Amino acid sequence: MWLQYLIIALLFAGAAFYVGRIFWQAFDKRQSGCAKGCGSACSGFDVDQIQRTIDLAQQRQKAAG
Repeated sequence: MWLQYLIIALLFAGAAFYVGRIFWQAFDKRQSGCAKGCGSACSGFDVDQIQRTIDLAQQRQKAAG
C-alpha cells in the first residue's frame, strides 16, 4: 500500500515540477522571445521590415496597373 502512495507522490511531484517550470519560463524576464519557449520565429519578427515590404508591394502593384 505504501508503494502506491509513493508512486502517486512521485507522479504528483513530477507534474508540479513540470507545470512550475512552464510558468517560470513564461514569466522569466531574462529569456528573450515569446512565452512558448521555442526561441524560434516569434522572437525574430522585425515589424518595420514587414511594413516596408508591404509598402513596396503596394507601390509595385499601383505602378503595374
